[in-house]
Amino acid sequence: MRSFTYLSAPDVETAVRAIATEPNAKFLGGGTNLVDLMREDIEQPDVVVDITRLPLTGIDELPGGGLRIGALVRNSTLAAHPLARTRYPVLAQAVLNGASAQLRNMATVGGNLLQRTRCLYFYDGAAACNKRTPGSGCAAIGGFTRNAGVLGVSDHCIATHPSDMCVALAALDAAVEVESTRGTRRLPLAEFHRLPGSTPQVETALAADELITAVELPALPIAAHSRYRKVRDRASYAFALVSVAAALETGNGVVTGVRLALGGVSAKPWRAREAERILLGAPATEESFRRAAAAELAPAVGQRDNTFKIELAQRTMVATLRQLLTDGSAA
Repeated sequence: MRSFTYLSAPDVETAVRAIATEPNAKFLGGGTNLVDLMREDIEQPDVVVDITRLPLTGIDELPGGGLRIGALVRNSTLAAHPLARTRYPVLAQAVLNGASAQLRNMATVGGNLLQRTRCLYFYDGAAACNKRTPGSGCAAIGGFTRNAGVLGVSDHCIATHPSDMCVALAALDAAVEVESTRGTRRLPLAEFHRLPGSTPQVETALAADELITAVELPALPIAAHSRYRKVRDRASYAFALVSVAAALETGNGVVTGVRLALGGVSAKPWRAREAERILLGAPATEESFRRAAAAELAPAVGQRDNTFKIELAQRTMVATLRQLLTDGSAA
């Protein structure tokens, strides 16, 4: 790990001012991803701004029934919060499916949004990686691709986003609040993460001098009828091969409301808009679920080792929707 300057920020204003004046600075919150990347010399900041003292640890109910979650809320705290568990069960379940209990006790909501890929070639300094070294190529293409993406990929990068929490947030129409010396702005989570295109090193819409201060969830009655399903190689401490965040409402045998997002298949949490479009107003049947899932995965592009994800994602979508329907929570 190379040497760096350490700064401790007592307030948000100081934090954003410090990073605005340092072109190669990073914020340190939970540190569960950043510190690992610094040890591997993938992240090489000149300045590390410690924000762990900032007052961003609250979970507050918004007027109308939404939820505001501070960027420094620990993942374990969020998963245990009564309003998260009752109004947004898909979010609590997604958080509990991520990492280990020890990591959830350290990891923060803001840091979770900014996790970098766990692609093997991104971590291998001897391998070509456009995300790590722009213009060097992508060793994953033609390499070991079991964990690579199938949706929204490009000739420059096929890596996936590792977060479970963000998949649930995508399904819930969450918004991300960020602050800089220019003021505060809100970004829909669906627009926060970027697909690789020709610039896979640009992973989010966050400017270099912006700090995530909160995530806001809208009042969303359908969210009470939601589930998160994660398919992985082992039962704990493993990233998703495919995951699904789903919410479903039905009436008179018809789908009256639906939210769907996929994880493990793209460089960003993948909102399944086409599947939602097909399902809304359709009969609440397994046949409808299969048709919608097939349409969502129709543009998918598999590699040698991960083509199975295309069918796995469809089956997982159908299974999650079936469970919501048959356990009565979607009625």
